[in-house]
Amino acid sequence: MAEKQPQSLPVLRQRLDKWLFFTRLQKSRSIAQKAIEAGHVRVNETRITQPSFAVKTGDVVLLSLDRRDMTVRVLQPGNRRGPYEEARLLYEDLTPPPVPGDKPNAFEQATRERGSGRPTKKERREVDRLRPGWRED
Repeated sequence: MAEKQPQSLPVLRQRLDKWLFFTRLQKSRSIAQKAIEAGHVRVNETRITQPSFAVKTGDVVLLSLDRRDMTVRVLQPGNRRGPYEEARLLYEDLTPPPVPGDKPNAFEQATRERGSGRPTKKERREVDRLRPGWRED
């Protein structure tokens, strides 16, 4: 008689593009597919170019977004695209916090604090109103 082997839980897998959509890391499934095909997604240090690649629990996904790179660990596959609180349970965020004083990225360089740098049109008009002889046409 054959010995009974311990039953292990089945490994649940899900398409990478669906998983990125369900976790709300991408706005739509088609955007997720384009990001994968462009090579902006890595799973366990391997660049993935097929949206049908199956991710499983424990995989580490590196996603290059517009303004930052995210590293997440897959905790479970998703069933639907639910609210953020539900989607957050599908992954663990491993992204290191930004180092203060680190070189700013392109987005941070393009934006500025209010009051620093060149004035806006509204701010210039406010300054003009303070000058003597100013009149509104």
